[in-house]
Amino acid sequence: MRMLIVAALAMTASAALADEVDDAHRLAVSGRDSYWNCLARQYQNESNKVMSGRDFTSLIASVCPSERQNFRVMLVDFLSLQFPNVDSGAHMTTANNAIAAAQKDVVTAFIKHKAAAK
Repeated sequence: MRMLIVAALAMTASAALADEVDDAHRLAVSGRDSYWNCLARQYQNESNKVMSGRDFTSLIASVCPSERQNFRVMLVDFLSLQFPNVDSGAHMTTANNAIAAAQKDVVTAFIKHKAAAK
């Protein structure tokens, strides 16, 4: 009887953890989308068309601070649940790399669009 109770508790805990990981994943994706949408709004801003690539890069690095931080926190939370045995510093590095990649993609699109418009 004890084994049955222990097994039931283990299954319940496992299901609860899976739900928690799924929720954390949804939040991380939502944070990513929010950050990307904010960067896209900056990309589309008419006043940016006269900027140099260097100025636009600086702008993109500084805009959307709350969206960027929310994405970072949500991604680190998800990674911590998904990979609990990995050092939290590695999760932060992964999140920062994801943010840097998003910024790089927007800047690359800006520079390519600017070059095509000439």
